[in-house]
Amino acid sequence: MFIGREKELKALKKLYNSGKFEFAVIYGRRRVGKTALITEFVKDKDFIFFTGVETNEKQNLDNFSRCIMEYHTGIAADSSFSSFQSALEYVFELAKVKRIVLVIDEYPYVARASGSLASTLQLLIDKNKDNSKLFLILCGSSMSYMEDHVLAYKAPLYGRRTAQFKMKPFDFFEACCCFKSLSNEDKALAYGIVGGTPQYLMQLNDRLSIEDNIKNIYLNPASSIFEEPNNLLKQEVREPAMYNAVITAIAAGSSRMSEISNKIDEDTSVCAVYIKNLIALGIVKKETPYGEKAGRRTIYSIEDNMFRFWYRFVPENTSIISRGAAELAYNRIAPQLSSYMGNVFEEICNQYLWRLLLNGKCAVNFSNIGRWWGTNPKTRSQEEIDIMGTDANSSLFGECKWTNEKVDIGVLKKLAERSDLFHYKNKHFYLFAKTGFTKGCIDEAAEMGNVTLVSYEEMMDQI
Repeated sequence: MFIGREKELKALKKLYNSGKFEFAVIYGRRRVGKTALITEFVKDKDFIFFTGVETNEKQNLDNFSRCIMEYHTGIAADSSFSSFQSALEYVFELAKVKRIVLVIDEYPYVARASGSLASTLQLLIDKNKDNSKLFLILCGSSMSYMEDHVLAYKAPLYGRRTAQFKMKPFDFFEACCCFKSLSNEDKALAYGIVGGTPQYLMQLNDRLSIEDNIKNIYLNPASSIFEEPNNLLKQEVREPAMYNAVITAIAAGSSRMSEISNKIDEDTSVCAVYIKNLIALGIVKKETPYGEKAGRRTIYSIEDNMFRFWYRFVPENTSIISRGAAELAYNRIAPQLSSYMGNVFEEICNQYLWRLLLNGKCAVNFSNIGRWWGTNPKTRSQEEIDIMGTDANSSLFGECKWTNEKVDIGVLKKLAERSDLFHYKNKHFYLFAKTGFTKGCIDEAAEMGNVTLVSYEEMMDQI
């Protein structure tokens, strides 16, 4: 069953309905649902769907020829075109009289094997675009290749595309559609352990408890996700062992460049290259205190929840897991789940605020939001604000608490005190709580008048 991606489908349908030549580039990390989106889009249309493989030019050309002939004659003929140019010219000729969608999936595999393919496409697009009904879709999982060799200014195909889609994982609220049978609390936990990548969401069974899902997905050596981080790194990078070391260091608490480089025993310049690539893959994220430029206080953390959960809990329990002791491994993990969910809940609250903003319901019309941390000059102690955002006239300060106790007045007062580190005239406070708020906190918020209290249940009512 196809779920989500309504915006992308709507945009693709609009392009299709133009009736003229269109060229869309769809790219994003593996498992994010690119092929599923395209398959859903073309299911009721005339299309040629060709998937490149990591082989030589001849085999890809034979496969492409077979796809064209099967579309045109209904028979998977063994004959092959003499070149990609002649094959593409044939497709452009077919598309002069009717709307055809040509999909080249895993385009980087084909383009690497055939060095002239991009230039050939450029030539044929320029020649035929004004009298063609072809809808060309190039799709790829190698984001660096798609950005550098398809979308970049110096790429042969630059300026030819009419649309591009960078596919990202589902946010929490979108991901909830994949596990409707879970309780609200378990939906947050499910998102925390597998994230929003569709392929990983499919591994979760919403008829089972979170405990059983963790055992099935992470504590079972036979599961598809058990080796997923290592397998994905092997597909995406040349030195998977070094990248694995970087991620492991970050997962263990090394957040600054100097700490990570010391942990893996590499120069910071070398380490920076690995981290840059991990950021491009959507595995690691870079953060600076809100409102500041990148500098000494820049930190790095694991962005993808599946990677975050895996590196947090699997490596230290590998010996136990390999011996089939899933119960013992889970008993070691369970006491840490609540603290693990703290950062996940912050992420969910950020997404909630963006939804409020886009629906015109946020108290502050921010352009961006993020965390802030730094030194309080009065107390010389380290302070942190979970969420901060500003516009021209006002500021937003947020605190997120994933605990079983109701949030008390002290949390609100502490947030207000921290906001005094910034000189904004108009301030609005958001408190987010898993369990709700005490009467004292509710009364204080009402008296202050610039406070919004949001329980997790209220957030879930927005789905």
